[in-house]
Amino acid sequence: QVQLVESGGGSVQAGGSLRLSCAAYGYAYSSHCMGWFRQAPGKEREGVAVIYTGGGSLYYADSVKGRFTISQDNAKNTLYLQMNSLKPEDTAMYYCAAHWGTLGGYCSPETYKFSAWGQGTQVTVSS
Repeated sequence: QVQLVESGGGSVQAGGSLRLSCAAYGYAYSSHCMGWFRQAPGKEREGVAVIYTGGGSLYYADSVKGRFTISQDNAKNTLYLQMNSLKPEDTAMYYCAAHWGTLGGYCSPETYKFSAWGQGTQVTVSS
């Protein structure tokens, strides 16, 4: 049974940093897409950063480029999101997700493509 478990959320002041982790259980962590998404109250869930676990494909939302870094430790079946220079508008529930069936190792951030989701971790940035 596929299970994704996020951790690392919290409350920080603007300009601070957080590192989110997503531990994956129940399947072989290889050759698929993993991503971080976020959803603020009253807004749609949006893709923040997406990676192909086999390497090569990376996506960042324009709003986080240069501030957030997605990475992984395949040996630990764990996905990370390093968030620096946080802004109040980064406040949201952050989710990690996985999808299989990518073509040619290309991963895109459309939420409907992701079939497995974690429970989310809250990030709150105060000004």
